[in-house]
Amino acid sequence: MTDTPSAYRGAGNMARTLIRGVLAAATPPDRLRASDPMPAQRHGLAALGIATTDDNAAAAAGAGIVVLAVKPQRLREVLEALAPPPGQLVISIAAGVPLPALEAWTPPGTAIVRCMPNTPALLRAGITGLYANDAVTAEQRVQAETVLGAAGSTLWVEREGLLDAVTAVSGSGPAYFFYLMEAMIAAGEALGLDAESARRLTLETALGAARMACEGEDEPAVLRANVTSPGGTTERALSILDAADVGAAVRRAVMGAAERAEELAKEFGES
Repeated sequence: MTDTPSAYRGAGNMARTLIRGVLAAATPPDRLRASDPMPAQRHGLAALGIATTDDNAAAAAGAGIVVLAVKPQRLREVLEALAPPPGQLVISIAAGVPLPALEAWTPPGTAIVRCMPNTPALLRAGITGLYANDAVTAEQRVQAETVLGAAGSTLWVEREGLLDAVTAVSGSGPAYFFYLMEAMIAAGEALGLDAESARRLTLETALGAARMACEGEDEPAVLRANVTSPGGTTERALSILDAADVGAAVRRAVMGAAERAEELAKEFGES
């Protein structure tokens, strides 16, 4: 629960997820406000008892926290118009926009937290990487954790550059698992399973494996070894993956995503 009045600029999927999460944590609706130019988006939040408006300044006035859930291309326009007052915490979930740019578009000394959530946050099962500038107080760090914790877990990084790694591992990460799921479903069908059976076997196996990794004490390497009997089916499958150097390909893919995240940050910073 947060007693600090919060304003959300943008009422899209991620903003709605965060708002529903903080409401579920017993934050009164009258402590939240949201602005969005789209009437349909505002209507969805108004149904939750949230005050909504198309006026960004009106929504942010008097708020202790402003959450920016807008497209990166609009962030400069929004921030320069808001001109956050002293003491107001700005939380940006806009991908790729670096802290120096955010600081250049706000008054000196503005407290800013940059965040990188991932799409499972829409089910409140995500994980968000966070980085704070020097103006953010200990209390404001807790407030940021409360807001982003409404969508899942949170993880602070010690320097901003590590948000590129967060983007590569968890931000883009769901797509890597979906890619593997697609391949496993296709293989199941090729072996004679009907499409629904192949899909169900794949997805529930993925869910169960993730739960074992999250809820148990063993590392993934140990879990893998535990289900790999010498001379068995799993060993045969893994030997084929090893021969194709799949592990190295995954590492190259994640590194490539991190490089692209760094490139995008530079592009936004220069613009």
